[in-house]
Amino acid sequence: MEKRNTIQKQLVLDAVAQLADHPTADEVYAHIAQKHPTVSKATVYRNLSSLSEDGVLRHVRMPEGADRFDYTLTPHFHIECICCGALCDVCLDENKEISRKVEQMTGYCDVQYDIVFTGVCPACRKHETE
Repeated sequence: MEKRNTIQKQLVLDAVAQLADHPTADEVYAHIAQKHPTVSKATVYRNLSSLSEDGVLRHVRMPEGADRFDYTLTPHFHIECICCGALCDVCLDENKEISRKVEQMTGYCDVQYDIVFTGVCPACRKHETE
């Protein structure tokens, strides 16, 4: 069954692209609501989920805090600042050997992984030293 491309879905996609900082669902909703106050939070959440399931957006599951959404679909990792919560891309090559080892150890197949590093960003580090 083919999914429809609705105006609301396009608004959500555009918002994630415009925010470009790995926004949370609430941030996407707030961005859209500024210009389109009739769009409900449920509609935004539903479309984020649908776009992620369809592979149009990347759903970044955060170990602590609200999940984020990413417009960049090429394989990459993320790093989150433990002070300010900023989330940035880390462009490292995937290590296929990790997936193979996990498959061998567990019996699972088609193993995928998403790594979120943590640390203190340069801006927060600079602020701490002042």
